Amino acid sequence: MDNNYLTQISATELGGLISSKNLSPVEVTEAYLDRIDRFDNNLKAFITVCHDSAIESAKSAEQALIKGRAIGALHGLPFAVKDQFETKGILTTAGSRVLANYIPNRDATTVRRSIDAGAILIGKLNLTQFAAGGGDHYPFGEARNPWNTDYTPGLSSSGSGIAIAASLASLTLGEDTGGSIRMPASVNGIVGLRPTWGLVSRYGVIPFCWSMDTAGPMTRTVEDAAMFMNVISGYDPLDRYTSKIPTPNYLTHLTGDISGLRVGVLKEFTNQEFVHKDVLSSIEASISDLEKLGAIVEEVSLPMLRNVSIVAASISESDGAFYHRKWILEQPKDYGHNTRRRLLAGSLIPAQIVHKAARVRTVFAHEWSKLFGKLDVLISPTMLSPAGKIAHVENVTDRQDAINKFGQVNSPTFPAAFIGVPALSIPSGFSNEGLPIGLQIMGRRFQDALVLKVGHALQSITDWHNKRPTV
Repeated sequence: MDNNYLTQISATELGGLISSKNLSPVEVTEAYLDRIDRFDNNLKAFITVCHDSAIESAKSAEQALIKGRAIGALHGLPFAVKDQFETKGILTTAGSRVLANYIPNRDATTVRRSIDAGAILIGKLNLTQFAAGGGDHYPFGEARNPWNTDYTPGLSSSGSGIAIAASLASLTLGEDTGGSIRMPASVNGIVGLRPTWGLVSRYGVIPFCWSMDTAGPMTRTVEDAAMFMNVISGYDPLDRYTSKIPTPNYLTHLTGDISGLRVGVLKEFTNQEFVHKDVLSSIEASISDLEKLGAIVEEVSLPMLRNVSIVAASISESDGAFYHRKWILEQPKDYGHNTRRRLLAGSLIPAQIVHKAARVRTVFAHEWSKLFGKLDVLISPTMLSPAGKIAHVENVTDRQDAINKFGQVNSPTFPAAFIGVPALSIPSGFSNEGLPIGLQIMGRRFQDALVLKVGHALQSITDWHNKRPTV
């Protein structure tokens, strides 16, 4: 079977071919490793590639099929994880020179569950330093957008987005504090789900902000994300913050029927003054598609959204500074200039501000839930503009220069992260320059299945998720 075909079909289709013995896990794994060898020197999606162990795992997976053993939901599927996830015996850097030699003696729960379900770990993926965002060079190679390598692949879960878009892995895991799954999903033209906080274990994930961080799937299709969620979600005794609420079979919710569903379009993120014209055109097309599917769409407003990003950042930045307090004192030069600046600035946020932000969080969660008295889901652009060109901040000259380089209007990804609700980014079009655009679908806590259902219904009548960059 043609290697390009093997690496470009969805993980769900690939899994079906493997489980029916029409395709060898070894053949699939070799096809992905070949693409990594051919293309990743330019894209830098990977920090570590597990060539030898991946082939050995693939051979074991093949033997299980030959001998008729029971197989898991991800049997034979090559997957890769953001290098923020600990992997036993495999280098885990969190994208930083601080951990350049760190080899854990444990697997993150999400990694272990994936392997136990038959997935084959082919490598660890590139990310911004400690998932802290941009401005600095990547210590392990500059990650690049496969649609145009002069452009950013999105911040934090960069490699996870690149690997799916460029067909270097069938499934990837990302991590999201304020948008680090959804933003790379948007600019790489893939699917990314930030699950309800507490639905997926964070055991073994190097943190940035414990009250906002969550792991989630980054995939080609919504169906792939649902399949992955069936494996990684659910209570974990190693993470006391995971919920004991029973998890559904997410795949069974993908019926394609959203007739009568009530959808709210958040006015604060469709303001023409701040939103790129191609993004506005994309969301207008998505609204039309939702209405064709029988959904009832209306514009809604939540004025608190204008200030949520800065309030949420007050918590996440101070939390990140707390986690890094020892390393940044002992190894300051191992941090990039802008990452160090960010963490040091976070350590200066007064306690009164953090406490006030926590109170605002409670109020915002209440206001958010009130919208769902008449709505089922909310939508917005995932990002207000397509990807920008790769840029590095070498110095900051004064206060106004800092505002110009680091200031931003409110991000559509922060609200869901702030209050821990599910948010899904799906491909929804392209800019005139050929760069992907994403649509964000958000819901109430533990309504992940509904959010996936809406995304799947949209994908059933569009073709954006089938587009592939030429690498």
